[in-house]
Order: sequence, then C-alpha cells, then structure tokens
Amino acid sequence: MIQRALMTWFGILILANINGAVREVWLIPAFGPTPGRALSTIILSALVFLVSWLTVTWIAPPAPRDALLVGVLWLILTLAFEFLVGHYIFHKPWAELTEDYHVLRGRIWPLVLLFVLFAPLWAGRLRRLW
Repeated sequence: MIQRALMTWFGILILANINGAVREVWLIPAFGPTPGRALSTIILSALVFLVSWLTVTWIAPPAPRDALLVGVLWLILTLAFEFLVGHYIFHKPWAELTEDYHVLRGRIWPLVLLFVLFAPLWAGRLRRLW
C-alpha cells in the first residue's frame, strides 16, 4: 500500500508542478495575483481529489484509518518538498515559502493541504471501499 501511495504522490507532484507553471504563465497574467493563485489552488485541490478517486482502489487501503495514513504520508511529503526543496534547492527565503499560508491576505493554499490529507479517505468512501 505505501509503495503505491508513494507512486501516486509522485504523480500528484508532477501535476502540482504543471499547475504551478499554468498559474504563473496564464492564470496570474489573466486574472491577477490573488485570483490567479486562488483559481490555481482550487484546480490543484480538484486534481488531488481526482487522482485519489482514480487510484484509491489500486492503493487499496484496507480501512479508513489506512486511507488517512496515506493522506498523512502525502501531507508530510508535500510539506517536506515545498519547504526543503523550495529553500535548499531553489534558494527561496523562508518568508517567501510561508507567504502562501497567509489566509487573511487572500492566500488559500492550506485548502490544497486539506485535500492532500483527506482525499484518500474521501475517495475511498465515495468508492465504497469500506
């Protein structure tokens, strides 16, 4: 189960990077920074759920608790990638990396993290795995 969950997360990572490129090239120029980021967040949340729905039977968590474990794994990997790779590979300052967490400034990135955490559980329940 964990190996399949990791493989799925790498697919989500690829989609997230494509989504980021679309955001920077088309969404922000077309809609402005805050609406462009918000639309990108909604799109990525939907993609995370779609991938979860398509793969949850393949990942095959035997119980809801295991699906939540998959979500926790994905969340840890997502945060580690965002902060560690963002800072140490792309040399972004910590302040820039945490900017997307300022909900009161119109940033809704934490919505993606909620979907990353709960999408395997929600998808499993919709697929009636348990």
